[in-house]
Amino acid sequence: MQIHVSARHGHLSPASQSKITAKVARLKRYFDRLTALNVTVDLKNSSLPTVEIVASAEHYHDMVSHELSGHLWRSVDGAVQKLEQQLRKHKEKVRDHKHVENTRWSSESKEA
Repeated sequence: MQIHVSARHGHLSPASQSKITAKVARLKRYFDRLTALNVTVDLKNSSLPTVEIVASAEHYHDMVSHELSGHLWRSVDGAVQKLEQQLRKHKEKVRDHKHVENTRWSSESKEA
């Protein structure tokens, strides 16, 4: 899985980039088909940094989360948490879809 951290309208220190990479890398636990994570930190308004995470997965469209907060690390945590929710929900849908019995076929076989 590739993780790319970038900044708009400012600069992130290498320490901040590695911290963000470590936090975002945890998302692999929730959905193992992730292929890439792109993190963009917008520092245009220094008092309200915005974090956007775009997750690309195999055989599925991209998932996006945004967070705007008064502190950079709150924004990162909020965006990661939102993406965790999306990944959990998607994984549940995929897992439940495979194990759901078709009610039409099961009712016809009972009647016969």
